[in-house]
Amino acid sequence: QVQLVESGGGLVQPGGSLRLSCTTSGNLFEISDTGWYRQAPGKQRELVANFTSYGTNYEDSIKGRFTIFVDSAKKAVFLQMNRLKPEDTGIYYCKIYHQATNYWGQGTQVTVSS
Repeated sequence: QVQLVESGGGLVQPGGSLRLSCTTSGNLFEISDTGWYRQAPGKQRELVANFTSYGTNYEDSIKGRFTIFVDSAKKAVFLQMNRLKPEDTGIYYCKIYHQATNYWGQGTQVTVSS
């Protein structure tokens, strides 16, 4: 079993920055397939960024503003979010794929508003 906990969300003004963290515990010896998802109000959860052994991929609306990265020593995943926009508002979830199972955190709320 693997447990994930997201943190770092909050209220930020347009143009601001946040760094989301996803810390892990349990039987996880490496992070090789992970992603951040966003669920905006009234919408389905969507992938915004993922990190695999083949590289990183980003949803078009966040390219150049968000960066996903992994700290292997800490077994943690981060999402650096810059130049935030109101449409980035939503609950952000971390997912890790490990031993044929998807593990999810509980989510962290990001609100971009003036």
